[in-house]
Amino acid sequence: MKSYSTVMGLGVAEQTIEKSRFIAYVSPAESREEADAFIEVIRKKHRDATHNVPAMVIGDKFQIQWASDDGEPQGTSGAPIVQMMVQEGITNTVVVVTRYFGGIKLGTGGLVRAYTSSAKNGLVSAKICDVEAMEVIPCKIDYKAFNKVQNYNFEGKAEIQDIDYAECVNFTMVSQPENTLWCKNAIMGISNGEAVFGSGESRLVKIPK
Repeated sequence: MKSYSTVMGLGVAEQTIEKSRFIAYVSPAESREEADAFIEVIRKKHRDATHNVPAMVIGDKFQIQWASDDGEPQGTSGAPIVQMMVQEGITNTVVVVTRYFGGIKLGTGGLVRAYTSSAKNGLVSAKICDVEAMEVIPCKIDYKAFNKVQNYNFEGKAEIQDIDYAECVNFTMVSQPENTLWCKNAIMGISNGEAVFGSGESRLVKIPK
């Protein structure tokens, strides 16, 4: 079951609106401290920018919601980004939108649209994903059987990750809890009962959309 949405990794997106240059930087962040550190990196990178507008949403229940307008008119930049992220169900994410003023004022509505669209483009670049509670189970199997596993149609119920080629093939099977038994039985059938499973654990896993 989906817990929340976040981003896979770093993202950067740029657009020009009425001669103003907007650059959105996006990063995953599991804590306020991690988000603050990212914001500081971008501020230092763009010391000469007119504005560096930060926004963050942290926590599986969106417990931390914070933003700054960084000199833009109040409520026209940081807050709309946070509102957009919460509406989209995106958390554990920090955004900084850098603006180089081009000489043309955008007005209140124009600023909201510019900052929000820039942030959305940055989120797309960072690849929005769902976070789900998954069963993660190590498995050991011989090479011949593993070739069959790689070609097997798990019907979207399992992913094979962390493949390590040694004397045997070690890999991790990731599946939703309700599909774990089905997937294990499938692998046992493919390997003629010779697959060896380790102790599994429940883990929050990023699932690309």
